[in-house]
Parts: sequence; C-alpha cells; structure tokens
Amino acid sequence: MKKIAALSFDELPKTYEGLCLLLLPRPIHDKMELENSTEMVDLLAGHKLNVEQEDYLDLLSDIIADYEEECAPVKVRKMAPLEALKYLLQENGMNASQLAALLGVDRSLGARIVRGERYLTAEHISKLAKHFAVNPGIFLD
Repeated sequence: MKKIAALSFDELPKTYEGLCLLLLPRPIHDKMELENSTEMVDLLAGHKLNVEQEDYLDLLSDIIADYEEECAPVKVRKMAPLEALKYLLQENGMNASQLAALLGVDRSLGARIVRGERYLTAEHISKLAKHFAVNPGIFLD
C-alpha cells in the first residue's frame, strides 16, 4: 500500500463515503497501513466533526487500537498510566501546553497532569485515546 497524500483538515471529505474513498477502514496488516490510518486520525482529531466524520474517526481509532493491542511491544502495554502519557507525548513531539490544548484545559493543568499532580478525567482519557489512537485502558491503573 502507498502512503496517502498529505492533506489538511479543510481538504478532507465531509461524508463517511468520501472519507472511505480516501482511506477505506479495514484491518491493518503492515506499517504503511498503520501510518496511513494514524495520519488520518491525526488529521481528524481535535477538530469540530460532523456525525459522519465522527463515526469514521471512531471506527478508524478502534481498528488502530486493535492492531496496536495485537502488535504493540509489551513494555508499552505494561507502563503506568502517567508513563504511557509521557511516552505518547514524547513520541508525538508534544509538551504539557499542547496536552492542555488537546484536552481543552488551562495550560497549568496540562503541566500538573504531566507532573502527576492531577489525574486524568474520563473525558480527558477519551480525548487522548482518540487523538493517539490507543486503547483508553492504558491511561487507567
């Protein structure tokens, strides 16, 4: 499979069918399929989505989570929730301020979460799982 072309959110189709024509949600079998699926999730995450885009994002996130659960290194799955969050932030080049923006909270709360002084809420966990296309369980003890 080829890598999908770089697009911006504004260039993405607004319909489920249009998104499927761009990248058909199907089980992931190799690194390129994972990269394409993750890129699509990253394009959609953090934006105001319509119902069809939200359905597509949910399905694609589930497919990625299934693949990663099957293929992820054991060390990632055994991390404490805060370690997993820090790992994901580092791997995605994000800092505490960007975490706060993703969660829709004050910058200082993002920093307190990263320092372990504040816990993630269910809403935070849901946003993080969708954004990083991971199983929400990694953020729970």
